[in-house]
Amino acid sequence: MSQLSVLVIVEHDNQTIKSSTYHSITAAREILSIGGSLHLLVVGSQTAAVAELGSVIDGVEKVITIEAAVLESQLAEPMTRAIVAVAQNYSHLLFPATTFGKNIAPRVAATLGISQISDITQVIDAETFIRPIYAGNALATVQNNGNQVVITVRSSAFSGVTEIQDSAPIETVIVNDISQLSQLKSQSLTQVARAELSSAKIVISGGRGLSSGENFVLLEAIADKLGAAVGASRAAVDAGYVPNDYQVGQTGKIVAPDLYIAVGISGAIQHVAGMKESKVIVAINSDPEAPIFQVADYGIVGDLFEILPEFDQALA
Repeated sequence: MSQLSVLVIVEHDNQTIKSSTYHSITAAREILSIGGSLHLLVVGSQTAAVAELGSVIDGVEKVITIEAAVLESQLAEPMTRAIVAVAQNYSHLLFPATTFGKNIAPRVAATLGISQISDITQVIDAETFIRPIYAGNALATVQNNGNQVVITVRSSAFSGVTEIQDSAPIETVIVNDISQLSQLKSQSLTQVARAELSSAKIVISGGRGLSSGENFVLLEAIADKLGAAVGASRAAVDAGYVPNDYQVGQTGKIVAPDLYIAVGISGAIQHVAGMKESKVIVAINSDPEAPIFQVADYGIVGDLFEILPEFDQALA
C-alpha cells in the first residue's frame, strides 16, 4: 500500500460529535503508527460547531466539511455521494460500526468498487486487521491487498481519544448534484436521561424474565443509583418491553462497560456477542443452567423480583 492517508467519517448530530468517532480516531492513529495523514470528514448541514470540535482532537491534521440542506438528515444516498466525492485521496476510509456507519459504509465501498472490512477490533498493521466472526466465537485475521479500503470500527474495542491540540485547518468542499432519492418523513427518538448505552461504564440489562415492560422500572431505579445505562436482550425488545434502542447483542449495540449486570437474560449467543468484552459480568437468573452463567464473573441464582428490590434497598 502506498502513502497512508486515513479519512475518518464523523458521526454527529449537526451540533456535537458522537463518542463513536473518538474510538474510530484511535483506530486511525494505530493504522498510522508508521506515519501518514489523518483527516476528518464532517458531512451534514450547519456543522460549524462539529468541525471546530473535530479540529482540536489530537492527531487530526485537517477537517473537511461538506454542507447542504439535503444532508441534514444524513440519509445514506446523499451521504454516499458526498463521501465518494472526496474519497479518492485516501487509502483508508473509517466509519464507526454503529447504525450510522453500517448504513453508509457498504454503499461507499460498493460505489468505489473496493473492499470493506467490517467491525474491526484490533489493528495489526496498516493492511491487517482482526475482526470477530461466528457471533464472536472466533477471530479472523483479514488483510487488504488493495490500494484503498473501507473499514468499520467496533467502538468497544478501542479507547476514545481524549487528547486535544491547537486547531487544525478546516476546509469546505462543495459537492454539486447530491442526489435525493429518499426523504426522511419522521423519526421516533427514545429520550433517555441516563447514560448512553454504548459509552456507559455500567450497564444493567433485562431480558424476557422481567415478564413485562412495566417491570423495567426495577432496573431503572438501580441504574439511576449506579449512574448506569439500561439495556435489553433481543427477546425483551421483540416482546415489546422496551424500544430497540435498548438492544444489546450481535444485532443491537456492542458494549464493553466496566460492569455489566444481566437480569433475567438466558444468555443466547447473539446477546453474549454484544457484551462479553465487559470487564465484570454479573448474572441474575432463576435457571442455574442458563448459558449466561458460563460467561459471568459472578452469578446469582434466584427470583429477580426478590433480588432486585433487595439490591435497590442496599444501594439506597
